[in-house]
Amino acid sequence: MNGANLISTLGQHVGADNVLATAETMSSYLADWRGRYRGAAICVVRPATTAAVSAVVHACTKAGVAMVPQGGNTSLCGAATPSPGGQSVVISLSRLKRVRAIDPANNTMTVEAGCVLQTLRDAAAEAKRLFPLSLAAEGSCQIGGNLSTNAGGVQVLRYGNARELTLGLEVVLPSGEVWDGLRGLRKDNTGYDLKHLFIGAEGTLGIITAAVLKLFPLPQATATAWLAIASPAAAVHLLAELQGRFGPSLTACELVSDSALGLVRKHIPGTHPAVSASPWHLLIELSGSGDDEALREALTAFLGAAMEDLAISDVVLAQSGEQTRRLWALRENIGEAQKIEGLSIKHDVSLPISRIPEFVERADRALSLAFPEIRIVTFGHVGDGNLHYNQSTSAAGENAAFLAAQPEVDRIVHDLVDEMGGSISAEHGIGQLKREELLRYKSPVEIALMRAIKRTFDPLGLMNPGKVL
Repeated sequence: MNGANLISTLGQHVGADNVLATAETMSSYLADWRGRYRGAAICVVRPATTAAVSAVVHACTKAGVAMVPQGGNTSLCGAATPSPGGQSVVISLSRLKRVRAIDPANNTMTVEAGCVLQTLRDAAAEAKRLFPLSLAAEGSCQIGGNLSTNAGGVQVLRYGNARELTLGLEVVLPSGEVWDGLRGLRKDNTGYDLKHLFIGAEGTLGIITAAVLKLFPLPQATATAWLAIASPAAAVHLLAELQGRFGPSLTACELVSDSALGLVRKHIPGTHPAVSASPWHLLIELSGSGDDEALREALTAFLGAAMEDLAISDVVLAQSGEQTRRLWALRENIGEAQKIEGLSIKHDVSLPISRIPEFVERADRALSLAFPEIRIVTFGHVGDGNLHYNQSTSAAGENAAFLAAQPEVDRIVHDLVDEMGGSISAEHGIGQLKREELLRYKSPVEIALMRAIKRTFDPLGLMNPGKVL
């Protein structure tokens, strides 16, 4: 089947208006958010139901045409960008955006893959429930993509990542068949738990079209504080003390370097909270029962007693919802500020929490020796051991040229991560960016098992080719 015939066939399944085939209409679907990758495609197809996704996949498989599933297109690894060859079909899930059901008594919601994450959080809140997955791109990323990359975000410390928040899935397989695993059960020991194969698989085994997600009671109170601290070691020490005092009420614990904060102040307009100059910062949030004032008082008492022992030089404690929002904006706008500044080399790594200070010290030293003009921007989820460890130069105009050094930079960072028992991808996935790196750090047995799974589900190799493996 040639391209024109396939476009016509797909139009019969989704309507001609939902098959985009011109350079102008496809443009936004063919480049990644960071501007690192640009591909080409036969067309972009936008089904609105699971049945339509099934029909599209069946038609593409019959024609032997590769498929690239795409959600909000916020991938940082090129996972949702087609190859430059132009021989694939991009399947956008953006029209599958229904919240099918909310079951407050079971603390679950059943949603379609194209639902924007913020929409789901709002829908849960309307039902007096919390869906805790939260990340900077939540206003545009879609839950299908979040599941396909096993997204983490700022509340993994308390609630877990996307994998832990998922009870069931609906998936269109590469054959076009639909696996209906939409079960809202917390206990189900009936053989292999298939959903875990698709979560984190980046669309290489099938297309997630719907999910049953866990909900939680809506917190009645929150307390948020921005701390000026001396070092990552102080952050790890403070994390342990906070967990010892507040237990599961510690919802978030975010580490921010001065260089990261500086980019936000430089590029993101608006009134920034008055936080003290410091080499490192920590954003913490407590949530639970009771009222805001009582929780703030408890946090104030803890910090007041601990400031000297825990190397805290200043504290800004939010006194209102607006102040809380502004403190969080300092953290959540780091990625956007980096994008405005220019291209950079990004690392999304995880480490044993206890080894974060050593990693930062050793990696900073090694990179500075190899690249004297380097600027290192570090931030991330210290509460779960996930650092976003990014490199550029102090002169923004030289960043594009600096990207040529990525193999050497990667080797320094990833070899150290591996030596320290960490992972080269904590929450962003593998995509195109880290395919070769995966081969370096996974054992031959692991790679062979992953290839066997891929062959079993996708024997023709048509589902998001060139990603992960």
